[in-house]
Amino acid sequence: MEKLTVAPVLKEVTPAVVNISVRGRRMQQNPLLDDPIFRRFFNAPGRRSVPIQGIGSGVIVDSDEGLVVTNHHVVNGAEEIVVTLQDRREFEATLVGSDPRTDVALLRIEADDLVALPPGDSDSLEVGDFVVAIGNPFGLGQTVTLGIVSALGRSGLGIVGGNEGYEDFIQTDASINRGNSGGALVDLDGQLVGINTAINSPSGGSVGIGFAVPTRMVTAVVDQLLEFGEVRRGVLGVVISNVSPDVAEGLGLDAATGAVVSQVMEGSPAQQADIRPYDVIVSVDGEAVDGAADLRNRVGLVRVGEEVVVALLREGERLEKTVAIGEGQFTAAAIGGTSDRFDGAEFRDIGPQHPLAGEVRGVEVMRVDPGSGPARGGPGAARPGPAAGGAAQEGTPRLI
Repeated sequence: MEKLTVAPVLKEVTPAVVNISVRGRRMQQNPLLDDPIFRRFFNAPGRRSVPIQGIGSGVIVDSDEGLVVTNHHVVNGAEEIVVTLQDRREFEATLVGSDPRTDVALLRIEADDLVALPPGDSDSLEVGDFVVAIGNPFGLGQTVTLGIVSALGRSGLGIVGGNEGYEDFIQTDASINRGNSGGALVDLDGQLVGINTAINSPSGGSVGIGFAVPTRMVTAVVDQLLEFGEVRRGVLGVVISNVSPDVAEGLGLDAATGAVVSQVMEGSPAQQADIRPYDVIVSVDGEAVDGAADLRNRVGLVRVGEEVVVALLREGERLEKTVAIGEGQFTAAAIGGTSDRFDGAEFRDIGPQHPLAGEVRGVEVMRVDPGSGPARGGPGAARPGPAAGGAAQEGTPRLI
């Protein structure tokens, strides 16, 4: 009987996975000074510089150039980054660039005889596929765990970049712990399909819910980090939200899919392409849009100046619009003259100083204009009060 094993695959890929150790300083909130009144009373700053010493993992993606992909949070604030190879050679790394909004960072080392694991096709993954997580948990050294793809396209978790983050995670039950961040998630063909990033755990240890950035996103970010040292994101210039069942019924849609446009920015690429409020965007370049977060992720990976074909539904008719992605000059401040006003409603973030901070996540609806879309229950439907729980994922208007 033939032995079932992933050893042949691992022999090819594990030399490309490295350990990372960092030293430096990072700004941190002083827990004794969370209360702004307390800070003012003692005339003390709320943040302070603290020394950091951390561990993580990385993946060599280009052996000729010595390029190593890891997580932004692994190297954030680092003054010294040391990469240790599987053969125990150590090299000081330089930071090529980092993107906190996807939690992807790119390093470079000067070394010979490197083994690379170029990014594969994460779009080929299906729920139930076997995957292997490789990294450096708790600084123990290279460790391999096996699991399956539990879910795809996880977003709205607030794991990276806060409200400005781009999340399209692969969820896996392969054991991921502290120190695995930046390590490889590979399929049974030895393809790199993700960069391990985070876990969802009340205890801080693995409970079978881990998340990895898909290589489709990693590749787009790395290309820009190499060229610019940063990611220059473009925009459509629209405010969007998910299509709820009520909105789908109100607009005469067959299904609650896609992303509904609540508002179009003056002079934006979307306006120039004749995209209008209440249009429902259903695909970009032929790929179906699952919702607002999915559309935001797709637009966020397109370079400024590139054209995309946007398919939309308008009053029962399917239309296609070619849009040249513009520079990220359109902000929430452009909407109705205030940073928190969207299509007839006014919002404020449930931030650290909000009475409900820590209890709910999202925004609070401050005011709804009579007769507006939110008041009628149309796109972006809203009522005064906290939009709690899944609001940031399901109902909060997002500018893209």
